[in-house]
Amino acid sequence: MLKIARTAFVSMCASWATLGIAAAVAQQPAGHAWTQQEVFRRNVGSREEQTTAFTPHKVVANIYYVGTQSLASFLVTTPQGHILINSSYEANVPVLKSSVEKLGFKWTDVKILLGSHAHGDHMEGDAAVKQQTGATVVAMAEDVPALEKMRPGDKPHPIDRVIHDGDEVTLGGTVLHAHLTPGHTRGCTTWTMKVQDGGRTLDVVIIGSAGVNPGFVLVNNKDTPQIADEFRRTFQILRSLPCDIPLASHPAMYNLAEKFPKLGKGPNPFIDPAGYKAEIDIAQGVFNQVWAEQGGK
Repeated sequence: MLKIARTAFVSMCASWATLGIAAAVAQQPAGHAWTQQEVFRRNVGSREEQTTAFTPHKVVANIYYVGTQSLASFLVTTPQGHILINSSYEANVPVLKSSVEKLGFKWTDVKILLGSHAHGDHMEGDAAVKQQTGATVVAMAEDVPALEKMRPGDKPHPIDRVIHDGDEVTLGGTVLHAHLTPGHTRGCTTWTMKVQDGGRTLDVVIIGSAGVNPGFVLVNNKDTPQIADEFRRTFQILRSLPCDIPLASHPAMYNLAEKFPKLGKGPNPFIDPAGYKAEIDIAQGVFNQVWAEQGGK
């Protein structure tokens, strides 16, 4: 299944980048019934969007965006060093480094590297970040086999700490909670943390993913027979998490392009609990659609 999904993923990314179709996937009106292809294109974007930096910016409190136009990476700053979430493609590591430095932080102060899930567009750069910063690389146990096969330039994939559902990652007074939200990958991880903003405590949820990519087999999957149940479990977990500020592995999953221009012009636009619920509805709607198409009962 993983091989089929990856082949479809790479092929479609290349096709859409060449044709420039991804840019045409606009924000759909409320109530729109998203298709699998629309969500995939919306999230992944074109090759240019995958590799071009989005304006680095503060999201809230000590959380900053340092990713590209379609691949999210976040810097969580602390007095004792920083946490980077998602190294992206190895080729994007210089982009992340530049964004971190433009915000006034030192790249070498990155002490911990986390990931959302074991796909190359989110964690291929782990070895390069490790080499440049010496960061401790953390991975969810269920994603370790896939990560060990991720070897750009035939470099071994560094894994310094293996975590499990419910574990915490702490640095400089900041605590991130790891939630196993499988389906998209076996060890897909959603990170949560609390921040203080304007005298309020806000719940931040960084969604790993709940996307059913083209090529995913939900019915009679020989490699992962329980994949549909894993997705269903993930939807339940995501709906149970308190969320004021939704973030995600792809910025389109929390409407970054729409929210960013509103920064500094009123209430923080990233405070969007309704948007969090809407994104889960979109992902679960696509899951149900694909399940039915594949003959699920």
